[in-house]
Amino acid sequence: MRDWVERAVFWHVYPLGFAGAEREAIAAGPIKHRLRHLIDWLDYAVNLGASGLLLGPIFASSTHGYDTTDHFRIDSRLGDIEDFDALIAAAHARGLRVVLDGVFNHVGRDHPRFQRAIAARANTDDAAWFRLTWKDDGGEPDYATFEGHRQLAALNHDAPEVVDYVTQVMIHWLDRGAGGWRLDAAYAVPRPFWRKVLPAVRSAHSDAYIFGEVIHGDYAGFVSDTGVDAVTQYELWKAIWSALNDRNFFELAWALERHGPLLDTFVPQTFIGNHDVTRIASQLKDARHLAHALVLLMTVAGTPSIYAGDEQAFRGIKEQRAGGDDAIRPAFPATPDGLAPFGWPIYRLHQNLIGLRRRHPWLHRARMRPIELRNADLVFEAAHEDNRLFVALNLSDAPVTRMMPSAVTRLAGDVSATNGSEITIPAHGWGILAPDAA
Repeated sequence: MRDWVERAVFWHVYPLGFAGAEREAIAAGPIKHRLRHLIDWLDYAVNLGASGLLLGPIFASSTHGYDTTDHFRIDSRLGDIEDFDALIAAAHARGLRVVLDGVFNHVGRDHPRFQRAIAARANTDDAAWFRLTWKDDGGEPDYATFEGHRQLAALNHDAPEVVDYVTQVMIHWLDRGAGGWRLDAAYAVPRPFWRKVLPAVRSAHSDAYIFGEVIHGDYAGFVSDTGVDAVTQYELWKAIWSALNDRNFFELAWALERHGPLLDTFVPQTFIGNHDVTRIASQLKDARHLAHALVLLMTVAGTPSIYAGDEQAFRGIKEQRAGGDDAIRPAFPATPDGLAPFGWPIYRLHQNLIGLRRRHPWLHRARMRPIELRNADLVFEAAHEDNRLFVALNLSDAPVTRMMPSAVTRLAGDVSATNGSEITIPAHGWGILAPDAA
C-alpha cells in the first residue's frame, strides 16, 4: 500500500457527464476545453475533506469514455494536453492527488488499430492485438467483446505488444502527474497480464495507487495474483444499502465479517456510490438513513470515495437500457454556487464525517466487532492496535438503550451517553463514540 493512501478520501467525478459533453464525439470536431471546468470545483472538493480526485475516463473515445480510441490523447470533448496539465497543476497546488480511469480490457470499435485489423482480412500486426475469428468468405471476422457489447473490442492480453502498450500508457500519464490508476473491468482481464504490466509501472512510479474494478469473487486472491493495491468492495456496498432498506443488520454484520480478513492481504476501495450504480439517495427507501450509510463508509476499513453529487444528496436511478446511465452522470453547474440550497446540509454532514475519518486515520485498517446486534439496531467497535471507536445505528421507529463495554463520550451524531456506559440511540439515530480515558 502506498503510504499516502492511508489518509486518502477521494472525490469521484465522471468528467464527460460532469462537464456536459456531447453524447458522441465528432470526428475532427473542435476541441472543447471543458476539463478546466473541474478546476473551479477543486476548492469545493478540498473543503469537503477530499485529498484525492478520482476521475472517470478522459481519453479520446467515441461515446461514454469506455470505448477508447486513443489512450495517449485527451478526449476533444474535454480538451487537450494543456487542459490536463492545468488540472493536474491546480490539483497538486491544493494537495490533491489525481487518479485516472484506465480502460485496458478493451477498446472502442472505432479504434484505428481495430479498424485496420478487421479491414486487412489477414493475420497482421494489428490483428495480433485482438481475438479475431476469420471467416471463410473473407468477410469481417468475429471478435471477442466486453460482455457482448459489439462496440467494445476485447484486447488480446497474451500479445506482448498489448503488454508493452498498456505499460507505456500507464507510465506516460504517471510521468505527466497522475497519482494512480483505476483499472476498469480488471476482472475481465487474465490475471497474469497485470503481473507482466505492473512491475514496470511500479519501477517507474513506486508511489502510484493502482486498484482494479472487481465486482464479486475472491477479492484477496485477485490482489495476490495480480499485484494491484486494492479492488472495489462491491460486496460491502450492496450490504450497506440492502441492510438499511431491509432493517436487517445481520446482513451487514455478515459482510463486515467477510470484510475484516481482507485486511490481511489489502485494504479495499470502498464506496456507497459511483458512476455505475443508482445514487445512494435514490437507492435508500428511507431518506433518514442516508446518514447511516455515510457513517458506515467513514468508519469501516477501506480507502473511501464519494461520488460527486452524493455529498449533495443528488438522486438518479441507473437503468438497463441505452442511455440508462444518464441520470447518474449529470452535468454540474459552472461553480458550486449553482447548486440547489437543499443539498448543503448533506454536504456539511459529509464534511463532519470525513473530518472525523481524517482525524482517525487508523480507521483505514480498523477491524469491526459487533457489540450489540439486532435486526434494526447495531453497535460495533472499530479497532486497530490501541485505537478504538464505537458506532451506534438505529433504524427503528423508537429509541433504544444499549450498554457499552466502557464509559464513552460522543464524538458525532445524536446518540446520548448517560450513566457511564449506557447509551440511548434515538429513533433512526446514530452516533460515533470514543471510550473514555482510563
